[in-house]
Amino acid sequence: MRKGWQTQGNDGPLPVDLQMKPVAIDLFCGLGGWTEGLLAEGYDVIGFDIEQHQYGNHRYPAQLVIQDVCTLHGSQFRNAALIVASPPCQAYSYRAMPWSRAKALPPPDNTLFETCFRIQREACEAAGRHIPLIVENVRGAQKWVGRARWNHGSFYLWGDVPALMPITFKAAKVPGFRFDGSGKSFQSASVESEGRKVDKDWFGGYGGGFGWDCSPMRRGNSKGKARKMASAMIAKIPLPLSRHIASTYRRCR
Repeated sequence: MRKGWQTQGNDGPLPVDLQMKPVAIDLFCGLGGWTEGLLAEGYDVIGFDIEQHQYGNHRYPAQLVIQDVCTLHGSQFRNAALIVASPPCQAYSYRAMPWSRAKALPPPDNTLFETCFRIQREACEAAGRHIPLIVENVRGAQKWVGRARWNHGSFYLWGDVPALMPITFKAAKVPGFRFDGSGKSFQSASVESEGRKVDKDWFGGYGGGFGWDCSPMRRGNSKGKARKMASAMIAKIPLPLSRHIASTYRRCR
């Protein structure tokens, strides 16, 4: 085991053989869109999330640590080669809606977004070198956290985004749907994308004006498994994007 590695999983210290490959840290890992690309490019990956996302055959594909990301200290990751993160986007997405009620809300809490960069700073200080960080979120976050460095369709990136990125022909969390209200409704886009209708119980009837007043999210109850699965699948990083980031930093080692 590399000297100084402190992170522990659910079953104790990380195995010695886990340290033979470059290690990547996936914060707010969800179903592991970042992780799938990292694994494909030869990394060992440790994911952190506040809960386990497992829906039938869909589950996180690597070692998962159940922990609030805000409680992590970056010095744990001083031997990491790369850190990736996808903090929750709901607060930014809602404020980007073309509704007066959304526009009247106070600024969102940027704590989770800022935590990613705090962890990176602490990791770099402990390592005595720069450890790259890529943070993904939605277009609407830019008003509150600053302009993104690049976007892969509806996946916007901050941090150490490589100078050379692939051309994006089509990449959307739900193809055809846009959070600024200029595209198709969530429901219509989902029908075309998935071949089925998104149940109103998942998102409170997003189709045709979104119906946010009736939404479980509006009522503060978004814990249904179907809703969580839908959110996790929509937010999953596309494999071409995660593989490109992974391969770029693998070559830099």
